[in-house]
Amino acid sequence: MMHITHKDFKIPALGYGTWQLREQDCLTGVQKALEIGYRHIDTAQIYENEEFVGDAIRNSGVERKEVFLTTKIWMSNVRDGALQKSLDGSLKKLKTDYVDLLLIHWPVKETPFAEQMEALQEVQKEGQAKLIGVSNFTVAQMTEVVETLGVDLATNQVEYHPFLSQSPVYDYMVDHGMFLTAYSPLARGKINDEKDLLSLAHKYGKTVGQIALRWLVQQEGVAAIPKAASEKHMRENFNIFDFTLDEMDMKIIHGLAREGGRLINPDWAPKWDASKAA
Repeated sequence: MMHITHKDFKIPALGYGTWQLREQDCLTGVQKALEIGYRHIDTAQIYENEEFVGDAIRNSGVERKEVFLTTKIWMSNVRDGALQKSLDGSLKKLKTDYVDLLLIHWPVKETPFAEQMEALQEVQKEGQAKLIGVSNFTVAQMTEVVETLGVDLATNQVEYHPFLSQSPVYDYMVDHGMFLTAYSPLARGKINDEKDLLSLAHKYGKTVGQIALRWLVQQEGVAAIPKAASEKHMRENFNIFDFTLDEMDMKIIHGLAREGGRLINPDWAPKWDASKAA
């Protein structure tokens, strides 16, 4: 396993995402992921599966301190008071006293960032969140939080895969000592028919998904959290640490970024930074 070092923390560069995993599927999936060797688990309030993530960790036999656990505050809970109360509920469901990383799931303009961040910093100060961060924030929004408000963010969790350049966001995070967490790193399966990735998969004796995940974690300060419902795919996703992409192949994958490559764009999304095709 590769790790990202952030201050005194070591974050596994590959995590297990639980979006759309419910009840028994979530319980079984997280337990199997931990058995395989994953030590980074990502969930969120809106996923409605925190209880099952908590049960899986408790039942796994893996010590809590060995698991890097992330959850996210939903948009309706970002106000001061509501955030703290909702986190108490999440911790109860997760059956733990703290999460390793707590994120604001989407930027909410109706509540001042100053209010959101004060609440986020409060729960960090109380030890309920070891690290704090955001998700789906633009460069301008990160700038307001980090530079204007002076908040020490660990990460911004954003959609990132070979078809979507995140260079403005990524460059900002690198410059400000943050790491990027990539969700939908396999572009919801759309990478599987890409001829350049198929060629690289043949060259390295790996699957297309393994090539894409290796490309992500091989970048400085990038973690990836693919979801996998089957044990077969969990193991495939985990098996990316026995090879290295050469510099030219990294460039080839960067060159796959395209206009319209973004897949996650709900009505409440911010005005994204321009996705530059390579």
